[in-house]
This record gives sequence, C-alpha cells and structure tokens, in this order.
Amino acid sequence: MTTTPTGPLGGLRVLELGSFIAGPFAGQLLGDYGAEVLKVETTTSGDPMRRWGVNVDGESLWWPSIARNKRSVAIDLRQEEGRDLIRRLATEVDVVLENFRPGTLVTWGLDYATLSALNPRLIMVHVSGFGQTGPRANDAGFGSIGEAMGGIRHTTGNPELPPTRSGISLGDSLAAMFAVIGTLAAVNERHASGRGQEVDVAIYEAVAALMESTMADHAIAGVTRGRTGSVLPGVSPSNVYPTSDGAEVLIAANADTVFRRLCDAMGRPDLADDPRFAEHAPRGANMAEIDGMIADWTRTLAADELLAAMEEHGVPAGRIYTAADMLADPQYAARDMVVELVNRFGTAVPATGIVPKFSRTHPGAPLPGPLLGGDTRQVLTTLAGVGDDEWAKLAANGVVLQAD
Repeated sequence: MTTTPTGPLGGLRVLELGSFIAGPFAGQLLGDYGAEVLKVETTTSGDPMRRWGVNVDGESLWWPSIARNKRSVAIDLRQEEGRDLIRRLATEVDVVLENFRPGTLVTWGLDYATLSALNPRLIMVHVSGFGQTGPRANDAGFGSIGEAMGGIRHTTGNPELPPTRSGISLGDSLAAMFAVIGTLAAVNERHASGRGQEVDVAIYEAVAALMESTMADHAIAGVTRGRTGSVLPGVSPSNVYPTSDGAEVLIAANADTVFRRLCDAMGRPDLADDPRFAEHAPRGANMAEIDGMIADWTRTLAADELLAAMEEHGVPAGRIYTAADMLADPQYAARDMVVELVNRFGTAVPATGIVPKFSRTHPGAPLPGPLLGGDTRQVLTTLAGVGDDEWAKLAANGVVLQAD
C-alpha cells in the first residue's frame, strides 16, 4: 500500500515500533493528520490487534481503523540483522514511536542514544505504564493499571459498588493522545534547535492529568472525590432521565437561566422561583427532589418529543447513544464522523472519522490497515538501501517478510 500524505503533517515520517493500543493509537492519529507511518511488526503473526476484539473472517474489526494509513514492515527484531535494519530506517525518519517495556530498546541497541547518534534530528516517543524513570519504570503496566493509579477508576461508577471500567481502553487512549501532543511539541521545538529529543509518556500520568483538582481538594480542603454515579454532587439538574419509549436522555440545565427554560418546557415556571431551586447552591442541595420532578415529566414523553422540547427551549440535551445511534445520526454524517474502511475481504468496516477538522489541509479519506508485511520490500529498498542480493538473504533467514 502506498499513501500520499495530504494532511497538516504531510512530510513527517514516523517509525512505529510496538503493539496493542497505546502506541498504535498514537500512530493512527499521526497518520490521520497526514504523517507517513511505517509500522514495524513481527514476521510471524504481526500486531496482536489484528485479532483483538470482534473478529469476522479471522480478522479484527478494530484492525482496519487502528492501523489505518500505515505501511506494514515485517522485521524480526530478535535477530541482529533485523535490528540493523531499524537503525538504518531511523536515519530516514523524523519520529520513532515505541511502547515496549522500558529497557527493551537498550538491550536491542535501539535506544535513543544509539539512534540519535545516527540521526541527531530524531524524536523518540516512549509510551509505557510508568514512564522511563522512577522505581516502577521497569514494571509491566497495562492501561487498566494506569486507570487505577491515575485515579479515574476510584471516581467511576456507583458509590455502592466497586470501581468500574469506563467501557473503552481509556488509559491507553489518553496516553496515545499525550504522545501525539508531545510529538508535535518536539517537532515544533526542533524547528528552532535543529535537534530531536525524547518524549516520555506514562499511562498513569496521562490519566492523572485529567483528574482536575482532586489532589488539591484532598490536600487542602480534606475532600476526597469518589464515585457519584450519573450525577456531579452539587450540580443540578444534570442527569439521565427516562422516557416513555425506554430511551435515556441526558439533560444539563444546571445554569440558572437554563434551568428556568427547562421549567418553562415542563410547564412549571413556578419551580424557577421556588427558593429550593431558584439558584445553583440550593438546587444542588435539593438534587434528589428536583431530579424526581423532572423524571416524572420526562417519562410521559417519547425521546424524540423530549429532545424536540429541549431544542425548542434552548436546553442542552442528548440521547445516551449506542453504536447504532452514532451510525444513524445526521450530525455524525454531516461532519464525516463515520467513515468506511474496506478490508481485504471486501467488507466495508465503519470507523470514526478524523478529529479535529482542518479548513485547508484536509487529510482525505483514511486507508484501512495493511496486510502483514505488505510494504516491507518497498520500504527497505527505498529507505534502508536494501538491494536484491541483501533482500534475498534477509528473506531466506526469516529476518523479513513480504506479503504476497
């Protein structure tokens, strides 16, 4: 597969090492923005993400998206000849993105000190459970552990039950996003210095960075945030409400002026002047009572009727979406937030579109995840100077794999 980068990162070349979610999702985002992403995979089975999640025809429905816009280069890094190919490729790329356990690249002679000596402009982005330093740097760390230590698990779920998962790989995805932010920051600095650097992303830190004022709340005010279910304590009304057709609609009317508009929609303008509800603080103190009144009203309406009433009165509201709702929603469609990636079996696999949108340098439609090793020979010939004789030797020794 050959790509022509058209997005705002066109001209940036990324060598992606690693597997699973955190590193590859960062590579997906960079590819979404137009970077040329060379994904190095094992010659045996490739990235496990090829098989993770729901499979159809033996291939993951996740793979076309998380590997989109990438070129697959299959190299056996357990062999010195394979590691030498990485060193050669590192001289021709801007960024090396990796999510191995810290210390692995040092053992292989692929660490930043080694690669930057060959390419001083090289930026190396590390994504790991605990970062490259500290007492737990060498420990195995998955996204779930990062979510636990970053604090978000403690605040997610019903207060009467144990902490819950959010339903997606949140820790990995947050780390990937910070990896992209760090990459762009390092690329920008390189314009001034002419030198690359290392970018060190820890999953637990990526989660902790989103935890608002929880540390200050605890240390100074003695308040430890916990699980509060679907509500934010002291902020009302902002909750999920039932409808007559069994749907769930979130209504956020916690500002005084918006609450008044909600009361008008309910046919209860008197509530906006009731001292229990007229202002933010007493509404929060009487959350259960006002939520009950709103729920009694919303369950008399079908979801579409309720949403129409909220729109008419300028009250923020939205249905709790499933994937089916996303696929059918005209707002998603209008903003190209559902794209179809046709996999190698001819199946049109829907995936989320590119975020954010760009006014001039639109990246274009993404291309689905590649065949294992589908670009090995072309990439190594073009960027690593591998000739026919060397290729034949590497292939015979199982160092490289080219898909048929």
